[in-house]
Amino acid sequence: LYLLAMKKKLLFLFLCYSLGIFSQKKFSKEFHFISDNDLYTSTFDDRYYTSGLFLSFSYLSKEKKEAIEKVIFEWSIGHQMFTPHKVVIKNRYQHDRPFAGYLFGSFGTHRVYNNNSSFKTSLQLGVLGSYAFSEELQGLIHDLYGFKSAQGWGYQIKNALAVNINTEFNKFLVKDQTNHFDLSWINAAKIGTVFTSVSSGFLARIGFKPLQSLANSIAYQTNINNKNTSYFRAIESFIFIKPSIRYAFYDATLQGSFLNTSSPITRELVPFIFDIAIGFQCTTNQFNLGYTYNYNSNKSKELRFDNGHSYGSIQLSYVLK
Repeated sequence: LYLLAMKKKLLFLFLCYSLGIFSQKKFSKEFHFISDNDLYTSTFDDRYYTSGLFLSFSYLSKEKKEAIEKVIFEWSIGHQMFTPHKVVIKNRYQHDRPFAGYLFGSFGTHRVYNNNSSFKTSLQLGVLGSYAFSEELQGLIHDLYGFKSAQGWGYQIKNALAVNINTEFNKFLVKDQTNHFDLSWINAAKIGTVFTSVSSGFLARIGFKPLQSLANSIAYQTNINNKNTSYFRAIESFIFIKPSIRYAFYDATLQGSFLNTSSPITRELVPFIFDIAIGFQCTTNQFNLGYTYNYNSNKSKELRFDNGHSYGSIQLSYVLK
């Protein structure tokens, strides 16, 4: 019994020591990958917003500014793909929304303030249309999974320059006494030649571990630090729910770009959209992992499936010094 008790104490001390080392490290850079796909929620659904791929590299500013905990710079590339309810229908008049592809690169600045709020701005430059190579990418995906080849990309939204400015503002609101539940106010706005919209909602987190603040959490992509920040790498494990209301003024993937009005198929917007995301995120060593179930109400009129759309999102990132 004595030996067993000693082993337990040694194991406990080892775990405490390991966690202490983990929490005292600082990593100032991050590679982040996100894959969106409706295959992650159902093997039968292959429609509307059907695929998104995003790769980014983030790093901290070396300057220290008053009232700002950290400034994060982010370079990223992304691709989004949209299709009608069935991709194998050749008849253009049966397409309930247009095929569309969007390829872009972006640069963003994320300012994290000492009062537990953050403000992010980014500029996206890219192309909408066949130059986004969505037809070729979907062909590769369908070949990989053994699906039938898409037939209607000849009627996709026509090529146009893509320029978009995106902003996000987040503000911590409240937490419980145990720090295993918190609530934040989240807001976003977009304006440009592809998307123009505003949205507002809430992010609620329930932690299996004590939650990290808005200024140092994978939930907000603020979990990198350097010698100028007061935070360290921390263990995180939580589930979350993020409901929001969005008002869409313009969506070129549906309406076609105003820079090129020759798209053969366009659709009318539904302006008010309800979005909800439910998921899980955690840290392990230098990796951050996550999965999100996303649902949105109808984005356009006359859809064959008018009960909204769902897709999954897989997140993977790696932090380094």
